[in-house]
Amino acid sequence: MTNEDQPVPRAPGIDPHIVRLSSGLTMAALFANAVRGGPDHVALQEGERQITYRELDRRSNRLAGHLAGLGIARGERVAIVSENRCEYIETFIACAKLGIIAACQNWRLVDAELRHCVNLVAPKLILASARFSERAAALADIAPTLEFGAAYEAALAASSEAPVPDCCDGEDGLVILYTSGTTGMPKGALISQRAEIARAYIQMTDMSNTADDAFVAWAPLFHMVSTDTVFMTLIQGGKVIVTDGFDAGQLTRIVATETLGRLTLMPGMITAFLDAMKADGRPARGVRWVGVMADLVPREQLAEITSAVGAPYLNTFGATETGFPPASLSTIPVGVVPTSLDKRQSSFCQIRLVDPDGREVADGEPGELAIRSPALFSGYWNNESANAEDFRGGWFHMGDVFRRNPDGTLSFVDRRKYLIKSGGENVYPAEIERVLLAQPGVADAVVVRKRDPQWGEVPIAFVVAKAKLEAETLIGRCRDEIARYKVPKEIHFVADADLPRSTTGKIMRHELEKRLTGGKGQD
Repeated sequence: MTNEDQPVPRAPGIDPHIVRLSSGLTMAALFANAVRGGPDHVALQEGERQITYRELDRRSNRLAGHLAGLGIARGERVAIVSENRCEYIETFIACAKLGIIAACQNWRLVDAELRHCVNLVAPKLILASARFSERAAALADIAPTLEFGAAYEAALAASSEAPVPDCCDGEDGLVILYTSGTTGMPKGALISQRAEIARAYIQMTDMSNTADDAFVAWAPLFHMVSTDTVFMTLIQGGKVIVTDGFDAGQLTRIVATETLGRLTLMPGMITAFLDAMKADGRPARGVRWVGVMADLVPREQLAEITSAVGAPYLNTFGATETGFPPASLSTIPVGVVPTSLDKRQSSFCQIRLVDPDGREVADGEPGELAIRSPALFSGYWNNESANAEDFRGGWFHMGDVFRRNPDGTLSFVDRRKYLIKSGGENVYPAEIERVLLAQPGVADAVVVRKRDPQWGEVPIAFVVAKAKLEAETLIGRCRDEIARYKVPKEIHFVADADLPRSTTGKIMRHELEKRLTGGKGQD
């Protein structure tokens, strides 16, 4: 009998359900602590508007009362289709109080992709901003819409601000964030209250964030890089500054006037921010940490941005499914051009590097990273096959390959399924290939990654044509059917015989990538 098969020891006569409840924490309980500790502190700031912790508590109580009045119960879902705004975060808190799951929709997706994502989670209600009201209305056959604005405020005004009893459990789902699917459609990653709380304390431990450090939520709230840190900030009683996406000038002004913890900067946006900072002329007031995904940023630019804001760059490796773990502990010092981007394991997680049979590999040998952590998500929504594959053996297998070095650091080797990281977004080749292969005149298509000085990586397509085709025609069809950041930046027409294949007939993508880099391959 293995350790996993052994019964869990408990004191005689103790109900395990009571033990689970009394030993757990909920997001609502921790938010209530922050409200009691600083009711008049600013929780949310959006432009000139400020919402205190007391006000956010009362408004989220009213929204919770409205949702409950609609019959939306613990474990059921609401979908959100909106740009970043205070009401988005109010919805997070209301859902946390009721045990409802907020499914955060990527509004960059085209209609068919968005419909798939909403239909997957079968929400009882869609909360939408005016900007996306027409897109939400097109999904009326799935769920009705409550629009942020007058209708939303009327719903809150008609509800009670009385406290909501905390009947939740740490394993209750809190948000669903979507990841690009290897089969061509996004998967919904269910993240529990337990996982979001764990992600908060891992950030607080590894990045020493405090309640005095504000967070700028400019990256979309359907992305973990914002959502996880919003929850962490609200748990601590700090201020979340909400902005409507990336605006280099606006972000520069915030950096000059606010004391920040982590300043999110994605590959592809650093140059614009640096230019805006130079034009503004003011120094950063105080930044503890800057950036994510150092691998996709030119190394000289890492030195430039850290010098500009006076903060080290975070050398991260995480995922929607894991949060900042497994390997986001190392940083790049201010003004340094790094010679290595090896990672250090995050706190509060256990990792193994394994071979295809699940056996741990020796140090120095490449192996797939498998992880255990309280920050881990609860699985993909309605996707038993993916869950069975990725959670095999009691570990979550990320599919990313690393080597462990003698000093304990981790060297990244390759990404699962040739995942493309473009400007902070995940792009899987299969998403683009399914569109290309559906077009008349296309005999075969393969998409690979190419290094890009602005976006880190971009998708490039190799197409075998059965008849005369124009690249712009195929790019136009892609724009109609997939999000713009997934559209190939180049299309190369080749003969079938020019596609490098293995002895089993599989196209060797790495050989195509070498062609794009003059035979040198990707870093």
